[in-house]
Amino acid sequence: MASEERFHDGHFPKCIVLQAVFWYLRYSLSYRDIEELMKERGVEVDHAIVQRWVVKYTPILKFEFRKRKKAVGTSWRMDETYIKVKGKWHYLYRAVDKEGKTIDFLLTTNRDKLAAKRFLLKAIDNNGAPEKVTIDGSAANKSALEEL
Repeated sequence: MASEERFHDGHFPKCIVLQAVFWYLRYSLSYRDIEELMKERGVEVDHAIVQRWVVKYTPILKFEFRKRKKAVGTSWRMDETYIKVKGKWHYLYRAVDKEGKTIDFLLTTNRDKLAAKRFLLKAIDNNGAPEKVTIDGSAANKSALEEL
């Protein structure tokens, strides 16, 4: 996980900081909810501090988790669907490998070549280039794949 020197500037132990960040990223909790949970456990921390931890340590954790991510297959299945998020419709691009392991996903407001290309570039950057990609009949996906 993130190294000790990343946590030396704070007044709280590494385990407290990581627990607060984990709760925020894993569950639908507000910073004030986390402040309350910490208080129940005897840790006095302000919600603004929790927010700073989330902003500071999330990119570090993301980097560390990506390094430890298991390899995915080289045959991908890519599709998109639309879902409602906070009352607004968005497109969820998703790719899975032959065994059903999630390769990557991207939530976007548009369903076009640019969004499909952005998703593919992100997936390739995080997982390497696939040998084969199976898609539905989407013209946006097809043109993005052809361009890459």
